[in-house]
Amino acid sequence: MKSVDLILAHAAELVTMAGPARPRKGPEMAKVAAIPDGAVAIDKGKVVATGPSRDILKNYKPKKGKPLNARGRTVIPGLVDAHTHLVFAGSRENELEMKLQGRSYMEILKAGGGIMRTVRATRAASDKQLYDGTMKRLHRMLLFGTTTVEGKSGYGLDLETEVRSLKVLMAAGLNQPVDVVATFLGAHAVPPEYAGRPDEYIDFIISRVLPQAAALEMVDFCDVFCEEGVFTVAQSRKLLKAAKKLGLRPKLHADEIVRTGGAELAAEVGAISADHLLKSSPEGISQMAKAGVIGVLLPGTPFTLMHKDHPDARSMLAAGLPLALATDYNPNCMTESMQLMIALACYNMRLSPSEALTAATINAAYAVGRGKFVGSLEPGKKADLVLLDAPNHIFIPYHFGVNLVEIVVKDGVVVVRDGKVL
Repeated sequence: MKSVDLILAHAAELVTMAGPARPRKGPEMAKVAAIPDGAVAIDKGKVVATGPSRDILKNYKPKKGKPLNARGRTVIPGLVDAHTHLVFAGSRENELEMKLQGRSYMEILKAGGGIMRTVRATRAASDKQLYDGTMKRLHRMLLFGTTTVEGKSGYGLDLETEVRSLKVLMAAGLNQPVDVVATFLGAHAVPPEYAGRPDEYIDFIISRVLPQAAALEMVDFCDVFCEEGVFTVAQSRKLLKAAKKLGLRPKLHADEIVRTGGAELAAEVGAISADHLLKSSPEGISQMAKAGVIGVLLPGTPFTLMHKDHPDARSMLAAGLPLALATDYNPNCMTESMQLMIALACYNMRLSPSEALTAATINAAYAVGRGKFVGSLEPGKKADLVLLDAPNHIFIPYHFGVNLVEIVVKDGVVVVRDGKVL
């Protein structure tokens, strides 16, 4: 019998997400590899084995104490949030009333609200204020079961604040349990000092800001808001090609408000993901699928924008596009809960609970370049897992609007128990 650091046993359902070492697509997304009365053995921060409790308890024992009894609960891999805007200052709750009055996102932006209001607050904030706000958000995400998160810059839109934001993001990632993946989003909007001159701003980003962002050790991706009234396909292409030369893999905010051809561009430049996709063409989705781009759906965004339209997730699945989920946490979509995103994906996008959970774990992990390490409970991967007050994974979207998390294990260590970060 082998001694290990931790055993979690007698889960009513242990969802492992074991399967091919790549993003899941089509019918694969409904296969969650669940083990009834399941157990997992963990040592040195990694998963050693999973299986029926009788087999794990016969072959493994804890080095200290007793196995952690899952008491008939459901255990899933740690949730992965594949698209967030974590670093900013201020809030925009006043815009809720503007949206209720019928004003669109672009109308609010043109009136000096939206991103620009947050840019002003972020530029004025100290490093400590940005750090403290980011840490608070990560703390809350952990309580909701998120163990890996992608975070973007993009509320500085100048050299100093963009670099400051990335450094804050990296510092926060090192000082709490959630793994943070950093993305440079200097092309989030055209700042006031470049109003009416988006080409010049893209040139500024490429020549001045992008090299410094790419030189930071923990920055992996470059994103761009490819949207009507923000950056064109041509401008986005120019930036993303420059980013690739500096070692940053492309991501895109694509076809969120109108159909711009962002999905097609994502396929062309070999993006790891294209996100939003509310208005993408069938041809663009097909090209993404053929190019191996992951579609990241953000169900909280149309919800908070009060849009009736949602991405056509079922057609995307039929086209063979791997789908991931994310919160799009930002001042316009203030939620840290991937559990809520799973529910909204089911109710508004018609994903099944199994497909939505796949999108929130293993596929989301691949969408941020971490699929080899997290997103499933398989031998050799990080021991990131969540124990839920649920009899099975279908219960997650069924009992929505609450936090079902009882325990979070990160790198083999219990870091959340009964609503508290330990």
